[in-house]
Amino acid sequence: MNYQEVLEQARGCIGSYCKACNVCNGKVCKNQIPGPGAKGVGDTAIRNYDKWQEIRVTMDTICENGTPDTALELFGRTFKYPFFAGPVGAVNLHYGDKYDDLAYNNILVKSCSENGIAAFTGDGTNPAVMQGAAEAIKAAGGVGVPTVKPWNVDTIKEKMALCKDAGSFAIAMDVDAAGLPFLKNMTPPAGSKTVEELAEVASLAEVPFIVKGIMSVKGALKAKEAGAAGIVVSNHGGRVLDQCPATAEVLADIADALKGSGVKIFVDGGIRSGVDVFKALALGADAVLICRPFVPAVYGGAEEGVKLYIEKIGAELADTMAMCGAKDLASITRDMVFVR
Repeated sequence: MNYQEVLEQARGCIGSYCKACNVCNGKVCKNQIPGPGAKGVGDTAIRNYDKWQEIRVTMDTICENGTPDTALELFGRTFKYPFFAGPVGAVNLHYGDKYDDLAYNNILVKSCSENGIAAFTGDGTNPAVMQGAAEAIKAAGGVGVPTVKPWNVDTIKEKMALCKDAGSFAIAMDVDAAGLPFLKNMTPPAGSKTVEELAEVASLAEVPFIVKGIMSVKGALKAKEAGAAGIVVSNHGGRVLDQCPATAEVLADIADALKGSGVKIFVDGGIRSGVDVFKALALGADAVLICRPFVPAVYGGAEEGVKLYIEKIGAELADTMAMCGAKDLASITRDMVFVR
């Protein structure tokens, strides 16, 4: 099986929202809810993808010949590549009933850990979503990052207990999910968090805590103040607010603001190739999350589909590094990309 065959098989079982497009750029699914679209018109998801394509890479092959080292050191672990699978929850609702969250996470987390990366897992109103994610991460020896929604504090404590029992090497919270309508309907309500509230969550984690949903220097500094060990520059895939800038447009300023702080910087949103991963690293990210394309990889090829997708992105990254004169991740610098 090759990756194109994985996509073709996914189209037959992935439901009515996602189309398992050759390129996941947000233009077909647009504003379909539930599903992979947005609660608005979906223009931010499309912008995320388009802005990465406007950035070009600077070829330079007058350099030492050799195979680039794509390995990443993060929170005491070594990964084969500097990209991870992003969090998805309620897959049977959003992507079709071939899998529920337990089955999806068992496949994704296992295959990611066996192929040198880690999966961030999702969360949802159904407690079984986080329970299944925690079980999958525990079975993989803690190689996974459970991502908790910004619930009220009592619910967060319940979710954190599951995360810690899983032995995960890090825990995340997608604070950008505050824009999802179901959170606002909770009693007590959930959603946005103050610096003080976020600091309490960070202390509950007891492992490196990652705040996902940062879109400004101000937001990044507030996450740092709250004790975050890492941030994800993210607008929730463009799903929660129209008229946002793309993550590619804000990444460099955020990276500059956090330089020397020790806070690790991830970025997601429209990153769809190893070349895009290279661009993100050149703009200051330590690592990248790729979310939606892993869904058709699972639906179309299960563990083999995930493996093929990881190998595809990894090979594209290594080739771009070689063609731009970067022997390892530390050698990737901002002058290796051209930003108009």
